[in-house]
Amino acid sequence: MKKCVAGLVAVLFCVLSSVAQLQSPVKFTVQQKRISDNTLELEFVGKAEAGWHVYGTDIPDGGPTRAELTLEKMVGLKPDGKLLATGVLHRAVDDLFEMEVSYMEGTAKFSQKFSITEPAYEVAGYLTFGACNDQNCMPPTNVEFKFEGKAPHQLPSGGESMEQEKLSKNEIPPSEPQAPLDSISGSEESPSLVSSPLGGGLEGAVDSSLWMPVIGELKALEDGVDAQNNSLIGIFLLGMLGGLLALLTPCVWPIIPMTVSFFLKRNKDRGRGIREAFTYGICIVVIYVTLGLLVTLCFGASALNALSTNAIFNIFFFLMLLVFGASFLGGFEITLPSRFTNAVDKKSETTTGLLSIFLMAFTLSLVSFSCTGPIIGFLLVELGISGNLLAPSIGMLGFAIALALPFTLFAMFPAWLKSAPKSGNWMNCVKVSLGFLELAFALKFLSVADLAYGWHLLDREVFLCLWIVLFALLGAYLIGWIRFPHDEDEYDEMGEVVVNHRTGIFRFFGGLLSFALALYMVPGLWGAPCKAVSAFAPPMQTQDFNLYENEVKARFTDYDQGMAYAKAHNMPVMIDFTGYGCVNCRKMEAAVWTDPRVAEVMNDKYVLITLYVDEKTPLPETIVVRENDGEHKLRTVGDRWSYLQRSKFGANAQPFYVLLDNEGYPLNKSYSYNEDINAYLDFLQKGLDKYNAKIKR
Repeated sequence: MKKCVAGLVAVLFCVLSSVAQLQSPVKFTVQQKRISDNTLELEFVGKAEAGWHVYGTDIPDGGPTRAELTLEKMVGLKPDGKLLATGVLHRAVDDLFEMEVSYMEGTAKFSQKFSITEPAYEVAGYLTFGACNDQNCMPPTNVEFKFEGKAPHQLPSGGESMEQEKLSKNEIPPSEPQAPLDSISGSEESPSLVSSPLGGGLEGAVDSSLWMPVIGELKALEDGVDAQNNSLIGIFLLGMLGGLLALLTPCVWPIIPMTVSFFLKRNKDRGRGIREAFTYGICIVVIYVTLGLLVTLCFGASALNALSTNAIFNIFFFLMLLVFGASFLGGFEITLPSRFTNAVDKKSETTTGLLSIFLMAFTLSLVSFSCTGPIIGFLLVELGISGNLLAPSIGMLGFAIALALPFTLFAMFPAWLKSAPKSGNWMNCVKVSLGFLELAFALKFLSVADLAYGWHLLDREVFLCLWIVLFALLGAYLIGWIRFPHDEDEYDEMGEVVVNHRTGIFRFFGGLLSFALALYMVPGLWGAPCKAVSAFAPPMQTQDFNLYENEVKARFTDYDQGMAYAKAHNMPVMIDFTGYGCVNCRKMEAAVWTDPRVAEVMNDKYVLITLYVDEKTPLPETIVVRENDGEHKLRTVGDRWSYLQRSKFGANAQPFYVLLDNEGYPLNKSYSYNEDINAYLDFLQKGLDKYNAKIKR
């Protein structure tokens, strides 16, 4: 047993510590297919890691990076139609870009057909695509290709049109706006080859030393805990919180003393009783972790992540949580068929050994389903749509440990049972409070569906109104002003119902917090950010009346110009690697940059340089750079900034924030997607402190 536990811990440790900054979540292969004697098809097939999605070809301007095909050389061929997304497309409304987007998960497929117009043909170019997950977006990435071949028979001669003559000169005719086939300016000329002795500089830079890699210096400043580790730890803690809440419900808490007493009484040897109670706890952990694994195996993290933006399934989640909330409020009980529960219970009584203990744990899971089911359902939905493959299992591990721990502890220390709170109305209070929370989170899923269909039934102010009412009612319940069906009456010595009963201290503070949250959201009706609930509420753009204005603007969108300004004015620099199609970049700007403290530091203390890695402005000439995996062509301004991020900082995901002195050296560790304002302020302040210490020396 100890070896198994140690092995499990080792595996989890390895998984949690195996994430590198540079990411390649989508791998593409390209092949040509001969459809007929005169028709050729190029097929692009990309395999995306769990949680990542590739955008389609029909994304409007101003949205995420759409898939586009650029032909640099084309002889003997003529495009037949536009680039098509032939994989399984999902569609959803993106809250931040206020538009419907299409994307593919798991396998992304694109195809482009050509008509063969000459006996020998040749085509070369690249596919540009964008990919994102819930945390980061990749810069626009190019998939290079070059193919040549011969037609199976002699084509008619003399039939070349003016359009074909243009094609032979690599001038691609305008295509439909959904999938333009644009030629890059200067692509007919030989690209300049970068051979800087620094390995990271670019010709034409104001100061080539500013392009020198600082990957080692940046890593030396890192804490050693990456974003995914923090994410998994948060998932584990969320699962534990769910388990603790389930533990305090009427379906679970009263079972603890009965189960512990059973194990201690049926064994004369107290040590054996403790071992059986410990085994009982392990069986509970195995049951719920298995449930998390089944969810991942049946759906997969990417499939569940796709459901998170699917309108129909969000309506389903809304209805499911609505039913769970009504059940917790006392409307009805959600129970499994008694025949099934009784059969498992009877089987546990007729067996012995480990199987008997496992069946007892399974019986607990079935009997307590009316209380644990809604909590587990909510956790699995939230964890599943996180896009993390391990999320359901890690979450259920935390849930099961919190649920199983009291059984083991009370078996080891039976005297604690005497001081444990007795069963009573307080457990129903916990259950009703969870019912209110289920209803509040149900509105979050309905909001996604409302945005997808454009109903405008749940705009931001309507959503906040409903949350204000819900949390005000929760506060009224905790104070004792309203009651629900399962709340027990309290009697005095004469047997009369006590109407004005005293409010407990925990209920008082719970009611106080609930009322405070309701009042906190009231200014949001006029446009206040309400950052504590910004992750749940609809986007600010859906609000009809907004009085709030506070934004941070970049001083420069060119790295070299910004660094020259910082050096002339003796100021530190903040580099913001972002993208027009980066969803989480917009979230950071809306939730963090709008904070007055953050805005003051960024506007007054730093030179903010914002670099868009998906900027499509062509460079004067195509530049070829050498990197570890070969040569790469830089054709646009966005390509240049993406190369800067990769070569100088060893990262390629956005958002990515890094603080530099005016000589290009890092002042603090990098910062990615994290909406914790205090953590962001600490990130900025540490950079200032180090810069001020440098200039004093």
